[in-house]
Amino acid sequence: MPGGTVGPGSVGEAVAVQEELRPFVDLVGPGPSAPETVAGLDVAYSQGGDLLAAAVTVLDARTLVVVDSAVAVGRPAFGYVPGLFAFRELPALLSALDRLATVPDLLVCDGHGLAHPRRFGLACHLGVVTGLPAIGVGKTPLVGTWDPPVAERGAWSPLRDGGDVVGRVLRTQDGVKPVFVSVGHRMSLENATAQVLALAPRFRLPESTRTADRLCRDALADAQQADRSTDPAD
Repeated sequence: MPGGTVGPGSVGEAVAVQEELRPFVDLVGPGPSAPETVAGLDVAYSQGGDLLAAAVTVLDARTLVVVDSAVAVGRPAFGYVPGLFAFRELPALLSALDRLATVPDLLVCDGHGLAHPRRFGLACHLGVVTGLPAIGVGKTPLVGTWDPPVAERGAWSPLRDGGDVVGRVLRTQDGVKPVFVSVGHRMSLENATAQVLALAPRFRLPESTRTADRLCRDALADAQQADRSTDPAD
């Protein structure tokens, strides 16, 4: 695999890693149209930001039941720099992925892929490093402009940045806020959109994201409780 799994020592080094790895991204896909398993990835941070928990949940793509999961708790591997969040979270997410018994057919990241200032968000980085198809589903945009899609589920509008279409603004439920879908690696945007809709039959966010969010929050709470119970000051 290309390099980039070792944390950079500065912002300049991190940007250089993104520029080095970006040519390895497959933005064409088309990717699996009927994946058997889909993994959700999410990270929760402590209030002070000095502790994080990364979670991966693997869902049966047909039933949306969790069939495998793993967590990794640690310290952020990089500073809080917009556009470089992948370097904070990547080591812990890779550790959690390594602990799975199942290799998922698709990674669904709580974040962005191509819809990134350097066209190399977390979903791209994870896809390139792991070799797995990956997409990003963001709650809020990182870059771009768009027209609001109509109110019905399945409606979408292009997310544009600097003249490029970098994703889609997708309405997953009637009348709710849209999500921001972008290609990470080895997927087409059309297929990424279809997979997000399939993963969100009832709620705004995909079940992959919802289950990973719950797991990382629970893991973080457990880790903080363990820290408090071993604090000599207690």
